[in-house]
Amino acid sequence: MSKKVISFVFPIYNEEGNISLLYAEMQKVVAKLTRYRYEFIFVNDGSRDSSLQLLSELAKKDKQVIILNFSRNFGHQAAVTAGIDHAKGDAVIIMDADMQDPPEVCLELVKRWEEGYDVAYAQRRSRQDTFFKKTTATAFYRLLAKLSAIDIPRNTGDFRLADRKVIDAVRGMQEYNRFLRGMFSFVGFKQIAVPFDRHARHAGVTNYPLKKMLRLAKDGILGFSDIPLRLIARLGFLVSLLSLIGIIYAVLLKVFFASITVPGWTMIVVAIFFMGGVQLLMLGVIGEYIGRIYNEVRGRPKYIIAEVTDQTNGK
Repeated sequence: MSKKVISFVFPIYNEEGNISLLYAEMQKVVAKLTRYRYEFIFVNDGSRDSSLQLLSELAKKDKQVIILNFSRNFGHQAAVTAGIDHAKGDAVIIMDADMQDPPEVCLELVKRWEEGYDVAYAQRRSRQDTFFKKTTATAFYRLLAKLSAIDIPRNTGDFRLADRKVIDAVRGMQEYNRFLRGMFSFVGFKQIAVPFDRHARHAGVTNYPLKKMLRLAKDGILGFSDIPLRLIARLGFLVSLLSLIGIIYAVLLKVFFASITVPGWTMIVVAIFFMGGVQLLMLGVIGEYIGRIYNEVRGRPKYIIAEVTDQTNGK
């Protein structure tokens, strides 16, 4: 009876200072997983440093190292998607390469899989990040919990193990704008949290600055909730009600207190700007949803692979 295979997926973007340590630590992990075969899938997401060169050197000495080299930078979620698309394992472990996801946690994820769980997701018990990042992350997860139609666990990233049937289910979801932690929650199956303490980044700078964090948050909210659209209708009703009250007030003032009525433009200007702002806000939210539809109907690929290095297949 052949051993089951575990695929490890690592999205790589400018991680030259972390790759060697990551590989060394992962060797310690797989050395303890004697009951399994493994493959390391590194997805080079258009790195501008020497990450690809370092990965190529690893692939020369270890045939279990597979490299998917993107034609350009497509983003973290696209890189993870490419990794799980090409993974051949009976289970797939997704983790970042910056050493913030402790490799030794993989052993606990595998243990939970052996106990019969289809998804074991790593849930941050603590994290060594800036106060700003901790605060914004907490606010995002609380907002997402309020808005989302499905239960997406708080304080989780993409670090998780998923069984083959779960991976196949997620692969069947072909949306262009990806929010994978939400997609894994959407497909269901038997899931369990594995608490861990998140480390500080070993080297380099974060690949998720504020702009990318906001984009990811937007994908999470718009991809798993239609509440913003319903809020538009409620806001429109509220503004209409306030406008009606204002009209009644103005008419009564004109009829019964004409002597103190002073013709002025302040109220008119304020009302115009207020209504204009509300309408632009509404159009902006609607535009976000329409933009997502536009991305889907274009049918463009989520990523483009320029080169595959896979010695297991003689490539």
